[in-house]
Amino acid sequence: MKIDLTGKTALITGSSKGIGLATAKAFRDAGAAVIVHGRSAHEVSDLATGLGALGIAADLGNADGCARLAAEAGEVDILVNNAGIFQPCDFFETDDAEWDRHWQVNVMSAMRLSRALAPAMVRKGWGRIVMLGSESSFNIPTEMIHYGVSKAADVALARGLAKGLAGTGVTVNSVLPGPTLSDGLRDMLADRVAGTGQDIDTVAADFVVAARPSSIIRRAARVEEVAHMILYACSPQASATTGASLRVDGGVVEML
Repeated sequence: MKIDLTGKTALITGSSKGIGLATAKAFRDAGAAVIVHGRSAHEVSDLATGLGALGIAADLGNADGCARLAAEAGEVDILVNNAGIFQPCDFFETDDAEWDRHWQVNVMSAMRLSRALAPAMVRKGWGRIVMLGSESSFNIPTEMIHYGVSKAADVALARGLAKGLAGTGVTVNSVLPGPTLSDGLRDMLADRVAGTGQDIDTVAADFVVAARPSSIIRRAARVEEVAHMILYACSPQASATTGASLRVDGGVVEML
């Protein structure tokens, strides 16, 4: 199957590294005009130059930043709401500010951008929106309940919006990665790598087995593996896939 997105414009939020960057590269290779996004203007500028893309810097943790990104991006055919944060913290030590920070970045940015950019897709009769959920949307981690709740909301947002856009030619899906060797996981495991002298793949596999024992692949996924699912969900070939929670979780979630 060859996915051709020539003539389509795709905005991928949080695309300066990790899953977002892998997704931006996949879309570029499929022929799409890509808009990359990050918080640092310098970082985004360098990234855009390297990818031959348009780069926009904005803080998606507030309404003004979301509005600025939507305005500068203009009409797009594809929106991948990838921007997100996670921070392990005991439930009883997680204050309101941390809950709100996760809610604003992980949920409200996806809602605000979808609300701003979907109408143009509807007018054209074609569009794709993806929300980055997580296996934590259903397998809520006790060390990050605030994160799991925000990711569950992303899945609900995708399902509800898909139903709201029924019959328009615009599909909306959530993609649910499991433990993935993104920059965030690499940073989280850096001390273990340094302490054991083992390579990151081995340390990550040990982490998955210990922290997510229901994993079937018994390793962390690569960012490219998640990007491939996102690319498919945004392709013309996925026209009958909407309102779905598409798992790239390595089998962590027992039932869905």
